[in-house]
Amino acid sequence: MDPLTLGLAASGGTAIAGAWISARYAWWRKTAPWKWPRILMYHMVCPHRPGGRFNGLRVDPKLFDAQIRWLREDGWTFLTMRDVTKSWGTTPEKSVVITFDDGYADNLLAALPILSRYDAHATLYLVHNRFGTDWSVKKKAHHTGNELGEEPKLTDGQVRDMLESGRIELGSHTLSHPNFSRLNDKEKREELTASKQALEHAFQVPVTSFAYPFGIYMQGDETLVKEAGYSNAVTTDTGIDCTPTPKFHRLKRIKIGGKESLSAFRLRLRTGWRAWNK
Repeated sequence: MDPLTLGLAASGGTAIAGAWISARYAWWRKTAPWKWPRILMYHMVCPHRPGGRFNGLRVDPKLFDAQIRWLREDGWTFLTMRDVTKSWGTTPEKSVVITFDDGYADNLLAALPILSRYDAHATLYLVHNRFGTDWSVKKKAHHTGNELGEEPKLTDGQVRDMLESGRIELGSHTLSHPNFSRLNDKEKREELTASKQALEHAFQVPVTSFAYPFGIYMQGDETLVKEAGYSNAVTTDTGIDCTPTPKFHRLKRIKIGGKESLSAFRLRLRTGWRAWNK
C-alpha cells in the first residue's frame, strides 16, 4: 500500500477515513503497464498565492524538485512530445513527458534550473497572445479578479533562453487561449494555423504539437488539428494511453496539481489516475 495511504489510514483508523482515501487517491486502481509513457501536465512552478483561486495550478519549486529528482532516481526516461510520438510502442519502460501549459515566467525562472539539474526535458505549450488577459473567464464567467492575467508570462526573449537550453520543445496553445466549444471551424482554424505560423516565425523552430485550451475539444477538432500540420495533440483527459495505436491528436495527460504530496505524485505515475482533480 502507498505510504500516504498507510499514514492516513493509521491516523484515522476508521471506515470513513478509508473511504476518503479511496475516493481522493484511487490507490486501488491497477498499475498501468510501464511500457506506456506517462504525459504529465503542469502550469506554474511557484509558491502558492495566499487565498489564490488557482493554487491547484501552482506546484511549489521544492515539490517540483522532489518530483523530478524522484523520477531521475527511479529510472525514468525524459522525452518530449516529438520524441514520444515518433517512438510510441518502442519507448523505454518508464518513459515520461513533462508538459507546461500557457507560458508562465516561472517555467524559465524556477522549472528550467530544476530540469537542468536532473538532465530532464519538457514540452512548453505557449499561448502566442499571452499578455494582459485572464483567459479563465472564457471557461467560467465567475472567474473574475484577473489572477491569471496578473501572473508573469514568458517574454519572447525568455522563451528563446528556454529553447537555447536544448531541454525544451515548443508547442502551440493557440493564439488567444479560447474556449473551442464557442468557436466555429473557421475560427478554430485561425487559432490553430496562425499560432503555429507565428511561433515558428518568432522562434525559428518547428511546432508540431498542440494542447487544447482548457482541454476542450469537439467532434471534428482532431481533423482540424491534423489539417493545421500538427503531428500530435494533448488534452486534459486524465489517464495513460495504454495502446499501441492511440489517438495521437487526443492524447491523455496526468494533471500534476499543487495540492498533493510526493506520495500522491508517485501513485499517479503508477495508475495515471486521481479521483479528485484538484
